[in-house]
Amino acid sequence: MSTPQPPMPQAPAPNWQPAPGPSYPSYTSPIPVVRTHLGHAIASEWTKIRSVRSTMWTLGVFVLLNVGIGLGTAALVAANAGAGSLRDENPLSFGFFGLLLGCMCVITLGVLTTASEYGTGMIRTTAVACPSRGRVLTAKAIVFFSVAFVVTLVSVLVVALADVALLDGAREATGEEWLKGTVGISLYIALLGLLSLLVGSIIRHSAGAITIMIGLVLAPLVIALFMFSESLDSLRQALFEYSIPNQLSVFYSNSLTESGPSGWDPLWIALGVTAAAFAAAYALLEKRDV
Repeated sequence: MSTPQPPMPQAPAPNWQPAPGPSYPSYTSPIPVVRTHLGHAIASEWTKIRSVRSTMWTLGVFVLLNVGIGLGTAALVAANAGAGSLRDENPLSFGFFGLLLGCMCVITLGVLTTASEYGTGMIRTTAVACPSRGRVLTAKAIVFFSVAFVVTLVSVLVVALADVALLDGAREATGEEWLKGTVGISLYIALLGLLSLLVGSIIRHSAGAITIMIGLVLAPLVIALFMFSESLDSLRQALFEYSIPNQLSVFYSNSLTESGPSGWDPLWIALGVTAAAFAAAYALLEKRDV
């Protein structure tokens, strides 16, 4: 028979006493804590837009199309125009053709500024760095609008000065025509690009948003050209008047129609549509997950 083992002695329970002082002593980080604001978001978006290749390529092609086609058109007209045939022509109006094609580049960059982050997943990092989604959207809008406006203004000003020098027989443009043909058209193109940015934020798909914006630019005019029925005259006229190509031509006093927007009306229309799109993009941004 086995000999029973004596019970093991048990250690007395420790008598824990609270340490003197606070349980969680305060800690001061050596890294300075700065309350973030819109300026930080703008600096972040500026770093993004100037460091990606799409900005260089889209804006580079935009300047090439705008300057190249604008100068080429003016040179061709000057070489083939007869004496006195340009007497009533606005010398700035020949920049229209380059801008009409070049605006596609601004549209593309506007869409990529927002939609590409959803495609790559970068938007999650952006949301972690700046949880305020409205602030992010506002910063993107400010940075993109500023870049698009400055690049457009510089390029159209170069084209305008060169066209005036090439077209000796054309009449002298008035001060209002200079303002509309440089600053006005630059604001309109920048707003068109900003609208593309907001559509990209709403759609969250680069190809889909670019397709929508190109359709918005070209479809109304193309559809109106093939409306032959007399019952559709009023609709055809409205499509002509409010198509983006016609609104661009208004800035050069060469509207495609005798009625419709005139003066600075296209700018106010673009501003109203962009403001409505911004409100929609902001509301959806707050409701959706990233």
